[in-house]
Amino acid sequence: MTELESAAHEMPKFITFLSSLLKRVAQSNDVNRRFEPQKISVFHGLTRPTISLQSYLERIFKYANCSPSCFVIAYVYLDRFGQRQPLVPINSFNVHRLHITSVMVAAKFMDDMYYNNAYYAKVGGISITEMNFLEVDFLFGLSFHLNVTPITFHTYCSYLQREMILLEPPLHLGRSLKLHCCFTEDESTHQTQQLAV
Repeated sequence: MTELESAAHEMPKFITFLSSLLKRVAQSNDVNRRFEPQKISVFHGLTRPTISLQSYLERIFKYANCSPSCFVIAYVYLDRFGQRQPLVPINSFNVHRLHITSVMVAAKFMDDMYYNNAYYAKVGGISITEMNFLEVDFLFGLSFHLNVTPITFHTYCSYLQREMILLEPPLHLGRSLKLHCCFTEDESTHQTQQLAV
């Protein structure tokens, strides 16, 4: 069974893990980066959303009907976005919007069939106008670097699978929480190097 096929069978567990990882990264950035310069972007809400991140990701998984690989690709995009936009770290005010946008962009780029922005706006609980702005800002934030090589995809799959094993309950709360800058891609050779685990 390939990593992708395994991810398809483990998707509900993966969604729980991913929401936990993103939540902890957001909370860590809320505390550790509160005094650093940050840019208020279209992804920032005025308040923290009332829906939990896990419920939000489960909702996206249930209604987006995208391929399981889109959730891994969305994670790659979030990592790239964080590397290219260091003044917009994932936090509790933007993580929901960043994730719905990354999944939508991944589905549009990877899947043969996908829903339009209006549908994703309903799934995400935002207006179509806001969804359009989020998509444009996200694409420019990535410098339109959407291609994910098989090597990069499998490297991220391996990283996520390893983290899932390491973070199985009980959680090792003493571990350092790193989402961004986990990998750097040499765009000329399409090689990936692991920087932080």
